[in-house]
Amino acid sequence: MARAAPRPAVLMVAAVVAVLLPDAAEPRILLTLDDFGAVGDGVADDTKAFAGAWTAACAAADNVILNVPAGKTFRIWPLTLVGPCSSEIKLLISGNIVAPESPSDWGPGDRRQWLHFHKVQDLKVTGGGIIDGRGQQWWARSSCEEKKNCTAQPAPKAVHFEDCHGISVKGITLQNSQQYHLTFTRSSNVEANYLRVTSPEDSIDTKGIHLVDSKNVHVMDNLISTGDDCVSIVGNCTDVRLRAISCGPGHGISIGTLGVNGSVDYVEKIKVDTLFISNAENGVRIKTTKNDVGGFARKVKFESIMMRNVTNPIIIDQGNSDDPADSSEAPQTAATAVQVEKINYIDIRGTSASEHAVTFSCSDAKPCRHLSLTNVNLTRVDGRKASSYCRKAFGKTTGTVIPESCLSKEDFVHHVPRHYEEDEEEDSDS
Repeated sequence: MARAAPRPAVLMVAAVVAVLLPDAAEPRILLTLDDFGAVGDGVADDTKAFAGAWTAACAAADNVILNVPAGKTFRIWPLTLVGPCSSEIKLLISGNIVAPESPSDWGPGDRRQWLHFHKVQDLKVTGGGIIDGRGQQWWARSSCEEKKNCTAQPAPKAVHFEDCHGISVKGITLQNSQQYHLTFTRSSNVEANYLRVTSPEDSIDTKGIHLVDSKNVHVMDNLISTGDDCVSIVGNCTDVRLRAISCGPGHGISIGTLGVNGSVDYVEKIKVDTLFISNAENGVRIKTTKNDVGGFARKVKFESIMMRNVTNPIIIDQGNSDDPADSSEAPQTAATAVQVEKINYIDIRGTSASEHAVTFSCSDAKPCRHLSLTNVNLTRVDGRKASSYCRKAFGKTTGTVIPESCLSKEDFVHHVPRHYEEDEEEDSDS
C-alpha cells in the first residue's frame, strides 16, 4: 500500500511536543493515531490514519513513539508498513487493533497478510494492547477445503515481519488470527517476549509464532494457546532460542515440515528449554518430507520440558506418516535427503496420551544420527506402560530413560561422515 504523505501541520505539532525521556539521551517525537484522524470506535475505517501516522514516524529525524491510544478500538484493513525509517520507532499499542470480520470485506487486494512490516529496522512494539484478527469466518472457510465447490482462499497471516532487522515485540496480546498470529520471514535480531497468543483449539492453521529463514531469534516468556503449532521453525533458520513458554492446546513446538516442494532447508543451532506443554498433539517435533534435494535439521537441544497429556511428547517424523508405528508393517522405502542429526533431549518429564511416548521414525536413505536421551521420564496418562518406537534411529542414552530407549548404537566408522567428526568438538555445548 502506498504510504500517505504526512500532514505538515501534524508534524509541526509533533515536533513541538517532542519530549526528553528520563532514561534517554535524545528527544523522542510523540505521535498518536488520533493526530491523523483516527476515530477508534471499532466501526470506522482507520487504515489511512494508521498509514499516515507510520509515514510521519518513519520520516522523522528523531526517535519516535507512535501511540495507539488506550480505551479505543481501531479497525484496520490490510496494510503494509514500509521501511527502512530514518530513526528508531517505538509502536506503543495500548488500545485495540482489529481486522474486518468478513473475508468479503477485505476487498480484491493482497489477502496473504493483514499487518505487514516490510524492510523495517529498529522497531519496538509494546504497550499491553490487543491485536485481534477476528478470524472466525476465515476458519469456517478453511474447513470446507476438502468439499466440492469450495472456493476458500488461504487465510492471511495476521502480523508479518518480512526482511526486517532489530525487531522487538513485547507485552501485547495477539488473538484470533486468520492464520498465523506472528510471523518473521528473512528477519534477524528478533525478540518476541512476554506475549499472550491465543485462539480456540479448533481454529484452523492458527500457528502462534512462525519463523521462516530467520536468524538470531529469541522467543521467551510467552503463553501460547492456539489451534496449530505454538512455535514452528521452517526454511533456513539458525541461532534460535525458545525459553519459558507455556504451550497448549495445539500442536506443540515444531521444526518443520522441512523440504516441502523440493526446498532445501537448513535448520541448526536451536535451543528449546523451560517449557510446559499440555493437552497438545505434539510436544517437541521434527518433521521432514520426502525429497531428493537435501538440507538438514541438526544441533538442536530440547531441555527442561514438562509434558502433560501430550499425544506425541517426543517425535521425529521423516515419512509424513499419520501413524509412524505402522511403518513396521508397511515400510516407507522412499528416500529423503533431509538429514536429522545431533538432537539432544535432556530432562523431559510428564505424561503421554498415547502408547508411544517417544517416536523416532527416520528414513532409509538418511537415518537419524547422534540422537541423545538424558534423564527422560514419560509415563502414560492412563497408568499403562508407555513405549518407544524407533526406525533407522541411532544414538545413546544417559541417566534414567523411561520408556526404555529403542535407539540403535552408533557405528561411527560406517555412519559418521568426515565433516561431522570435524565439527563434533566445536559444537559440543550447543
